[in-house]
Amino acid sequence: MPPTAAILNNDSPTLTERTFTLPKEERLKSRTLIDTLFDGGKSRAMTAFPLRMVYMVKDRIDLEPQTQVLVSVPKRCFKRAVKRNRVKRQVRDAYRHHKLTVVGALKAHEHFDRTVVMAFIWLDDKLHSSADVEAKVSGLLTRLSEKI
Repeated sequence: MPPTAAILNNDSPTLTERTFTLPKEERLKSRTLIDTLFDGGKSRAMTAFPLRMVYMVKDRIDLEPQTQVLVSVPKRCFKRAVKRNRVKRQVRDAYRHHKLTVVGALKAHEHFDRTVVMAFIWLDDKLHSSADVEAKVSGLLTRLSEKI
């Protein structure tokens, strides 16, 4: 049963039903946090062409999620919004399926008071298949989980 169906039926969704979601709280929207991510000296970057991931591990505040993500596709890569939206959807979908590697690494190292803020930036001016994008995102998240 999809998570939305469980919520609509007033059933309590199990952990497996909530696993592959990207709730609004996990989307990086704070201007100050984005500025800190790109301007601050605490952030690091990794590249797996056609993606670049900029990330930062910071202290967790109250009920903040363990991961927050931003996906950016520059207009210079794709002039048409349809193509930019397609790439963003591919990256978000791949992230949803593989975000547990980062969450699991945080729990394994007992970093319950830490949160990982990350941004995925598209570098290529060509479209790639969803399988290729998913492989690159998975590789970046695996490398990140090893560095935490």
